[in-house]
Amino acid sequence: MKKAKREKDHDMLPEYDFSQGVRGKYAKRYAEGSNIVVLSPDVAKIFRTSESVNEALRTLVRVGRKPSRKLSA
Repeated sequence: MKKAKREKDHDMLPEYDFSQGVRGKYAKRYAEGSNIVVLSPDVAKIFRTSESVNEALRTLVRVGRKPSRKLSA
């Protein structure tokens, strides 16, 4: 026997208070988008904060940009 589907009530509840709300507070940030990068669990254990990830990547970029020196014999 199939269960009857409930219709969702899309009305706002009366206890919501929007009197202190600000229109468009996050509109600019939303329009700019975001760059979300999901780390693998093993990497996330090492880099626990965004700052630690950024610092490691900046170091990697600096190391990659250094020209290699040729040793003269």
